Amino acid sequence: MSIFGNKRNSAKHDEAEMSFLDHFDVLRKHLFRVALIVCIFTIIVFTQKSFVFDTIIFGPLNKDFVTYRFFCGLSEITCFDPGQIRPITRELSEQLTVHLKISFFIALILAFPFILNEIWKFIKPGLYDKEIKATKGMIISTTLLFYFGSLFGYFIIAPLSICFLASYNVSDRVENTATLTSLVDSMTMYSLSTGLVFELPILVYFLSKLGIMGPEFMRTYRRHAIVVIAIIAALITPPDVTSMMLVMFPLLGLYEASIFIAKRHYK
Repeated sequence: MSIFGNKRNSAKHDEAEMSFLDHFDVLRKHLFRVALIVCIFTIIVFTQKSFVFDTIIFGPLNKDFVTYRFFCGLSEITCFDPGQIRPITRELSEQLTVHLKISFFIALILAFPFILNEIWKFIKPGLYDKEIKATKGMIISTTLLFYFGSLFGYFIIAPLSICFLASYNVSDRVENTATLTSLVDSMTMYSLSTGLVFELPILVYFLSKLGIMGPEFMRTYRRHAIVVIAIIAALITPPDVTSMMLVMFPLLGLYEASIFIAKRHYK
């Protein structure tokens, strides 16, 4: 009996081990496709050097940028001027390094729906039919929120932040210039971080479906959430009240929308 029992246990162990290895192999294939998609987009973006830098990265440095024209059309008080900022480099390889880095980050933004789709294909076989039905349209809504947040960061936060930082001066002896690396890092932070923060309703949706976070909890800790949102807004914006408020108000609106989502889906 012990021999047969050991054989049965060994068979179950091998079956479980193969099951794990099969899942790992499937995950590896999805990760490979994600890496391939990102690499393709990175190569495409890398070849569009003039458009990426002159139009996208250096766009908010121009006085005729669409955001500045929009605010100047509202009132003379809301006119912003980025000044004369000419990015510089400190290392010989900095331009190539920055070119590769920004190509990769733009590729991540462009490939975001494809990455979500690969993640969904890996998760979907392990879900029940009702769970699949409950998450219908999740890829579209997640992608739209991410792109909306990224565009908000690029067209609103980045120009106003650049104007504030360009106009701040501690002494007339200091020339206000910026390294190419710092400029690209700032633009990446404004776009990517804001896009990820705008995924708050999706996160609340899943937490409410799991019964972890409900509407009463979110209402009770609304004041704490406002403090957290203020900290997040302060981290992704320069230290001025205007830019901070421009980020806080949309995030507060998303928080209130998340309460409504939690109310509908919390069990």
